[in-house]
Amino acid sequence: MNKQTFTGGCPRWLLLSFVWLIITTSAYAQQNETSADTTDKVVRIIRFAGNDNVGDTTLEMLIRTQTNREFLGISRFTPWYFIWKLTKKFGEPPSLLNRETVANDIQRIKQYYKTVGFLDATVDTNIVEFKKDRVEVSFLIKEGQPSTIETIAYTGMPAFEDTTRIPRFYNRSPLTRDRINDSTFIHNRRYSENALVKERDRIITFLKNNGFAAVQNDSVSVLMKRDPANKQQLDALFTINPGRKYTFGDLRISLAGPEDPANFADQDTVQRPSLTTDNHVMYLEKDPATQTKFSLLTDQVLFKPGDTFNNSLYIKTVNEFQNLGMLTVRQFGLSEDGSLPDYSKEELPAMFALKSLPKHSVNLNVFGMHRYGFGSGAGLTYTNNNLFGKAENLKLSLNGSFEYVSSETVREISSGTSDSPIEGSFFQSFDSRIEYSLPRLNFPFSFLDDRTYFTNAYTRYGLSFSRSDQLLFDINSDIRFNIRYEVQHNNRFSSFLDLIELNLLDTNPSAEFRRSLQEEFGEDSFEYQRILEDFRPQVSSILRYTFQSKRTDLIKRNYGYFSEYSAAIGGNIPYLSDRFLVTPDTLEGNLPPLIPSSQNSLSYSRFFKGTADYRRYVPISNSGVFSYRGFMGLALPYGNSNSVPLNQRFYAGGANDIRGWSIYSLGPGAIPLEDVTINGGEIKLLAQTEVRQRFISNFLSANWIAAFFSDAGNIWYGPRTQFPSASEGASNITLEQQRTLQRGKFYFDEFYKQIAVGSGFGFRLDWEYLVARFDFAFRVHDLQDGWFNNKKLYFSFGIGHSF
Repeated sequence: MNKQTFTGGCPRWLLLSFVWLIITTSAYAQQNETSADTTDKVVRIIRFAGNDNVGDTTLEMLIRTQTNREFLGISRFTPWYFIWKLTKKFGEPPSLLNRETVANDIQRIKQYYKTVGFLDATVDTNIVEFKKDRVEVSFLIKEGQPSTIETIAYTGMPAFEDTTRIPRFYNRSPLTRDRINDSTFIHNRRYSENALVKERDRIITFLKNNGFAAVQNDSVSVLMKRDPANKQQLDALFTINPGRKYTFGDLRISLAGPEDPANFADQDTVQRPSLTTDNHVMYLEKDPATQTKFSLLTDQVLFKPGDTFNNSLYIKTVNEFQNLGMLTVRQFGLSEDGSLPDYSKEELPAMFALKSLPKHSVNLNVFGMHRYGFGSGAGLTYTNNNLFGKAENLKLSLNGSFEYVSSETVREISSGTSDSPIEGSFFQSFDSRIEYSLPRLNFPFSFLDDRTYFTNAYTRYGLSFSRSDQLLFDINSDIRFNIRYEVQHNNRFSSFLDLIELNLLDTNPSAEFRRSLQEEFGEDSFEYQRILEDFRPQVSSILRYTFQSKRTDLIKRNYGYFSEYSAAIGGNIPYLSDRFLVTPDTLEGNLPPLIPSSQNSLSYSRFFKGTADYRRYVPISNSGVFSYRGFMGLALPYGNSNSVPLNQRFYAGGANDIRGWSIYSLGPGAIPLEDVTINGGEIKLLAQTEVRQRFISNFLSANWIAAFFSDAGNIWYGPRTQFPSASEGASNITLEQQRTLQRGKFYFDEFYKQIAVGSGFGFRLDWEYLVARFDFAFRVHDLQDGWFNNKKLYFSFGIGHSF
């Protein structure tokens, strides 16, 4: 969640407090490594010379010789060290010269140069005392010429019955180009030790997945041969010793109950073609207290006893057990008792020792709340883990709350439209939810469950009902039903399919709410009808597919990327009901009331919606990151619909969006917030950049990070959004109102002028599992004030990085 507060200007006391907080980080003390080679001289400067092909930032990450921490990266500005000099107690003690550490740094630099192809690089050091007890450490590097690998060859690769397997393996290598012969290929690239190590690991993985279980790192070596005519040109030869080939032996699975000691009273022996081959068997045993079916255990096994050994299927089977969520894996191994494998035999038996978690749990919580007034509530959640014995999870939750709103608040929110006395009121709410999930794909996608790319999957069903008394309108009933399929294809790719997301909302706007709209816009106005349409009883449905690709730490976000793409179609279920069930001969555009006693028919909209979100995180130093994000969203009504449901539109502004504007306060287009009558938009464009640099390490158990950012974007009404004119009978709509509404619509020759831009600075407190964010933003391009005319500073707070 993000909490955001905007003020007309940043208080001076807040800025002064921030500066004082930075200076008082002298409470942190950092001890340097000490040894017999430590001197009494302080390292003030570190330089690198001759490193034309490797940046200073990379080399700084390699060495252990360090200066004291510099504030905001300003050279030799080390306030924590100077505070220590004054107090001898607080701050950071001096970073002393250690000659042994310098010698080790020389070896680290030389080794790194070898990994990137400079095999003949030499490194020396020069230590100069430029002031009493103050030294400069210089690393003098002679890189030499980079070496090139001309050819890549393989020898010792075993033969397979499928003669195409080895050629396919060679062709998929990132190192091989044109073929010279069956096992030799042109490479013609700079020597890279990392690339050679990855290729060795690829060979080991290939062999382990094809029966050669005993292969280790020393089973694959790389021999380098220099060209006599040019010592910088090399030929690489992978020599492979695969050893013998193995098959899976018998399999033993035991499932203990949640309590010790285990009682394995239920036992079974399985031997059938779908699970085993030849005369091999599965030995199964479990505690009756687990209330688990043996078929659940056998369904998670991705290999057959008797088949050729495949290490990937073996490890994925372990993951399958872990992903069930109702047990833990206590032990697993390639032996009957979990000891080290016996590679002297041709078969490797496998075992998995499992333990189930408690089946029933109840959670009670009591909470306070403050919205329009003060209130309280309570919630009760019951969880049944492994409901029917195949890792099904059932969760039932009930929540209720009440809130007292004073008469003054009621009159203020209702704009004081009522002349009669207004009394304070209690507002109540209640909601219940049922969630049912299975750790596998269910109908109609169950046929994919056994495929390796879909083994880590969940099917989730949800049904909820809620009702609440609101200040301006009551929610008589809000019913939601959802069927979702989640698949973690691998560590990088994920898919989410919302097959059905159905929402039935029956609301009842208050008389004060209607009267306020009538006085502001007029009863016959377009705005009045459109706002009531947004809040009237309605039914909506979504069919949505979302694909995620990520290679980053989702908390730190300091390398790699994250991307998400989604496509959705909405409104088809109510449309089909209207077209073929309710009134087969007439398309009315709405459905009958959900509750027979209700007089409110249910409206619906049909629409397409698509989003694309890409984020990149580029390290620019050993403690700095440059990040950027691009987002594009489009929602278009179709058929007889000319609007998108309120909860499916796009919004702009906020701590995780365009900073400088509060949440949902920007757009559509250039319409000022006070003139917006149709909330949200059907088109959204967003671009964000941020530079983050750590300037304090491990103070208050957190890293302190300075940030500079720029955000740009907006939302607009879509091309199908219609605005009536005076000639169409909308007598209460003035030309000025019509022009205001048109300012929110997307036009290719105008939209770029309506891009809002916010920029500023901030800092983050980065703990291991939490990032607290403080941002100060200026409106560089305010759509009402223009470029650089808004001098106010806006503050926002958030949890986690903005993107």
